[in-house]
Formats: sequence, C-alpha cells, structure tokens
Amino acid sequence: MPRTPNERHFATPDGTELFFRHWPAQNGSARGAILLFHRGHEHGGRMAHLVDEFDLPDFAFYAWDARGHGLSPGERGYSPSFGTSVNDVQAFVDFIAREDGIAIADMAVVAQSVGAVLVSTWVHDYAPKIRAMVLASPAFSVKLYVPFARSGLRLMQKLRGNFFVNSYVKPRFLTHDPERRASYAADPLITRPISVNILLGLYEAAERVVADARAITVPTQLLISGADFVVRHAPQHEFFVNLGSRIKERHVLPGFFHDTLGERDRALAIGQVRRFLLERFAEPVQRSDLREAHLAGYTRDEADRLASPLPLLSPRGVWWAAYRANLKVAGLLSKGIALGNRTGFDSGSTLDYVYRDRAEGLGPVGRAIDRTYLDAIGWRGIRQRKRHLEELIGVALGKLQAADTPAKVIDIAAGHGRYVIDAIANAPTRLQSVLLRDYDDLNVDGGRALIAERGLADIARFEKADAFDRTSIAKALPGANLGIVSGLYELFADNEMIARSLAGLAEAIAPGGYLLYTNQPFHPQLEMIARALTSHRQGQAWVMRRRTQGEMDQLVEAAGFRKVEQRIDEWGIFSVSLAVRA
Repeated sequence: MPRTPNERHFATPDGTELFFRHWPAQNGSARGAILLFHRGHEHGGRMAHLVDEFDLPDFAFYAWDARGHGLSPGERGYSPSFGTSVNDVQAFVDFIAREDGIAIADMAVVAQSVGAVLVSTWVHDYAPKIRAMVLASPAFSVKLYVPFARSGLRLMQKLRGNFFVNSYVKPRFLTHDPERRASYAADPLITRPISVNILLGLYEAAERVVADARAITVPTQLLISGADFVVRHAPQHEFFVNLGSRIKERHVLPGFFHDTLGERDRALAIGQVRRFLLERFAEPVQRSDLREAHLAGYTRDEADRLASPLPLLSPRGVWWAAYRANLKVAGLLSKGIALGNRTGFDSGSTLDYVYRDRAEGLGPVGRAIDRTYLDAIGWRGIRQRKRHLEELIGVALGKLQAADTPAKVIDIAAGHGRYVIDAIANAPTRLQSVLLRDYDDLNVDGGRALIAERGLADIARFEKADAFDRTSIAKALPGANLGIVSGLYELFADNEMIARSLAGLAEAIAPGGYLLYTNQPFHPQLEMIARALTSHRQGQAWVMRRRTQGEMDQLVEAAGFRKVEQRIDEWGIFSVSLAVRA
C-alpha cells in the first residue's frame, strides 16, 4: 500500500517555519532515515513517488519544501542568500535528530539538481557524519544559453538591486514520462521565477564545491543524465574526480533528461540508488581519519606550493612583486594597510581594526583606499565570523543559565578581545569570571584598556600566556565552563600543536561545559595572501594551510568534545562551532 506522509514544520535559525513531509517507517522503529531534496522551482511533493518506488519499508523518509517553495513561506523563488538555504539544511537535520531521535549517522540524503548543490555545499561546509549522499544531475552549471549571461545578471543586480528571472525550462525538457510532464504543467506549487541572488549564489557555491570536493569524504553516488538540456555535464564529472570519498560511484544514464529520478525509465536509476543505500546501511559508518592531514594531504600540498618562491623574472613573480610594492605605497595613505605592514595582516591589532570597520587614512584618497581594503571578501568574512562568535557565545551562556550554572569564560588567544567583550557586555546575565589571554604584549595592553573602557574590570582580566602550553591552559581558570579559541588554529599548520592546545582546554573545561572554536575551510584569496601579505611572525609571508571542516571537527572530537552547533558565512570561508565537553 502507498505510504501516507505526515505534514510537519521545523524552525530555521531566523525563525522561519519550513514545511516538510514525513513518512514513518512501516515496521516500527526506523532503521534509518532518507532525506529528499527537490529540484529548483519544485517542492518536496514532486519527490513523494520515490518513497514507494525505493521500496525501503524499514526507513523513514523526509522531504522538505525549501523556503520560498511549495508550502513553505517566503517570497516565491527567494531566499536571503544561498548560504541561508544551506544553513536551513543543517537546521532540518538537527530537527530530525532532536525531535525524532534519529542519529545523523543513520541518515542518508538523496538530492536533485539545485537541491544536490545545496546538499553538496552543506556536506562540504558542515562536515556532517551522514551515512551516504546521492546526487542526481547536480546543477553545478546551469545552461543559460545567453552569452555573458552571468556577467549581465551581476551587473543588473548592482544597478537595480535584486530581481527575479523566470525559468525557461519546459516540462518536455525535464522528462520523457508523459504523466510527469502533465503533473509539472498543472502543479500550482511550481515556482517558475528564481531570485537573481540565489541564481548567482548557486553558481558561486557550485564552483567552490566542485574545485574543493576533496574535502568531501561522505560515501557518494553521482547520477548523470546523459541527455540533460538544463545543466552541463563537465562540472559533474570534475566533481566526481575531485571527490575525497573512499566510496564513490558515478553512473551516466544514456538518454535521460534532467529530472533523473522522475524519468520514464527511472527504474534504472532507482535500482542503483536503492542498492547503494542498502549497502551503506549494511556496513559500519565510513570515516576517513583526517588528523594527520598536516603531514600528507591536499591542503598540505597546496600550502607547500604557496610557500615555494616564484622566479623573480617570471610573469607571476613580477606580478606579485608589483603587488607588494603597491601595498607599501598604499600603506602611506591607508591606516589599515599601514597597520598590517607594521604588525602583520594576521595580528590581533589588524583584526581589531577590521572589526571596527571604520575607514581611516590620509585625506579622501587614503580613506577611499582604506574602505576598499576593509571591504575585501576576507575581511567581510572576518566581521561575519565576529557576529557568529557573539551569537554562539550567547547560545552557550543561555545553556549555562538554563542549567543554573554560573558562567566562567576563558579565551586562550583573544587578540584585543573585542568579540568576547562585546558579547559579554550584551549578555542578559552577569558572568562570574572572564579570563582573556594572548601572547602579544600589544594585544594584552589593548585588551586591558578595552576591559576598563567597558567597565568590566570586576569580572574580567587579561594576562599574557602561550595558547599552546597545555599545562598553563589547564590550570588557568579552574572550573571553566566556556572555552573560546578564535582565529588561532587557522594560523598554524601543525595539527600536533592544535591537539596540544585542545588537550589543555579539555582539562580546563568541566564536563558539560562548552568550547567555541573557529576554522577556515576555504579562502578565495589564498595566493594573494601568501604572495603579498606578511604575518605577525617577524614579517614572514602569511602562508595558510586550510583545514577542512571535517579535519577540524575530528581534532576537537579527539580532545573529548562533541560539536552541537555551527555557523558559516555565505562564502564558506570562516566557520564558528560550538561543542560540548563529554
């Protein structure tokens, strides 16, 4: 008999109530859960046929309506950003785990087209420990058929603000199945317009995820429709080649149109998906150990290439030499660039200047240069990281307050401590004690001045200390229940140093306490940073080794913490995570 869904809702972090359908397992408690993510313009009801066709009665099924689609609220075809919709995926998974008691390790996802890009971005950015992922015709590159369409859309967006683009896709381009064609044409919940910010955000996220698919280690099956008029094949194949998954499959389905799982001959695809899912649930969860990625791994290779000098007279060598010279000249006019040249572009002083976000310089030209500098995508990401830090500090303090536990906070590398001080100054309850630490005298002096300025000297103090001294960290604040380490581990490639620091935090933080940590899984300007900017370490080049989110989470987990929440900016550059001490 056909399975009947329950209609339910879940809340996203911004309070939006999104609609989803839930098909409970037919045989009592669920063996696992299969989450379905629909194509662009569509809704979860368009994937409902898969619940019966997969023939997996022991599994619960869930199918959402993305915001702005189907029965979910919001302007049709609109989301505040592509990153917001990716965060909605995490909220959906968290809701199912919390409310229905299904562990994330017992979940698998099946996603089509735009939904497949959402899911692959989520897996890349959040490193969830799901059982498996099936991507059907992911829309990594939509065929717009108009020359320079993306450039034109981006220009129009700058000139007129956000607007909507109607889909050119007709039902006959999606499937050979006459019933699916007719139902698509008659479906009142189909959303034909798409917001231009989402269309452009889709392209940007897809390019990032395809290029950095080595970060994805979840077992993955990729289905490619052989006669797809809607999206290009090349990025799908590139994604598969780049995938870091130890278990991965690619199936090209000749003659299939874009609606892979809704095609006339979809039994071919559904059979492959069903087999793949059953095989994954029949074996232990597959996990790659990433804790030695600093010794051998693709991010190590990347960092080594960036640290290798360029021939002085090569085109790239000349280019970056000229770039460095321009920074010296710009530093004569721009206060921010001058500060970076003097203290290092990764120093606490530079970060505090970026946080203030106030352009300063010599005359209008100097301030204009400084404004351009402060608006660089990396610094915008840093300011978003600060907002996420303050948000999750508030979440942690709220959890401690709910447990009637006085908050004792330690930050082991606070810089000037502005993000912590801003967060505790706005906290609804007074904290018991706050200890900020840093190795740099300039940061310590700046932090102490900020504490005095905010009138927090009765609860907060700042001391000089080494953030990698395990014993010092462990003894710094007995009974601490909120540890913070922000922007530190990203500056050091060696995981043994990070493990030593985390071990100290694990000893310092009482069971049930919390750890707030940051990571940088991606950056679009890695070469510019390595070739042109200096670090705080005696003027050395600022060469960064990225850590994938999975690598960073494994280091934290090995120290005795379990991640419970995460935030990441819409560019995928900086993440902020909250973990609980086991």
